[in-house]
Amino acid sequence: MSRILLTGVNGQVGFELQRTLAPLGEVIALTRQDMDLADPASIISALDKYQPIIIVNPAAYTAVDKAETAFEQAMAINAHAPKMLAEWAAQHNALLVHYSTDYVFDGCKDSAYLESDVTNPQSIYGQSKCLGEEAIRSATPHHIILRTSWVFGVYGNNFLKTILRLAKERDSLSIVADQHGAPTSAALIADITAHILKHYAQVSACNFHYGTYHLCAGGETTWCDYARFVLQEAEKKSQRFTLAADAIQPIPTSAYPLPAPRPTNSRLDCGKLTQYFGLSLPHWQLGVAEVVAQL
Repeated sequence: MSRILLTGVNGQVGFELQRTLAPLGEVIALTRQDMDLADPASIISALDKYQPIIIVNPAAYTAVDKAETAFEQAMAINAHAPKMLAEWAAQHNALLVHYSTDYVFDGCKDSAYLESDVTNPQSIYGQSKCLGEEAIRSATPHHIILRTSWVFGVYGNNFLKTILRLAKERDSLSIVADQHGAPTSAALIADITAHILKHYAQVSACNFHYGTYHLCAGGETTWCDYARFVLQEAEKKSQRFTLAADAIQPIPTSAYPLPAPRPTNSRLDCGKLTQYFGLSLPHWQLGVAEVVAQL
């Protein structure tokens, strides 16, 4: 039975991974108090104590705008910690599963990004995640890096929950309509991770397809249309709001400046993932509707 060390259990994806990894082995679910990714000694201490066969690392510094001024903290958690996890995994013949982001790209491509496309992060957050990826690839071939986008879930803070809250407080709202991507549920990410690890357990190490994969829900939308869909779904559940879905106004990114630049194009091509692991990915609206119903 595999011993799986899971970081970031208080995050959106980590919370869901506790559910999907439980049938696969002994899951050691660690909080920041158990293993502080900003503290190298804490990382090594936890790894040496638990001796995992598989390390699953959804923990990250995700405060995108704060990262612009918290450079050292973002780099410690998003770049240096994955390097240490990968080096330990290499020394102990363990598999590392790590999560990354569409922010490693500049968002200027006209079509969906492939895993092989050149990275060009435009923010400190994106740079830190990109460096984390590179460190893992350099340290061990036995890794899976899953790049995802626009993550939401029942647990934790996210755009979907913010919209539901604001819809009860306001009667008008302006949201960016020129950034494109696919809202991806934490539950889907956790389900796919479990599917990959089941496959890992069933095939020989030499036949397993290690590497970097894109993982997001099917279809695409804008933040504005995403927000409208959230409200439409909530209204179907007889929720009452002061804000109507059609009262959400589209604005350009330039009208809502933030400290960290966002990719205009966050679309990720998931063909490699579906091909190698025999998967089909559900449309983003299905995941959103599920979470709205649960909330």
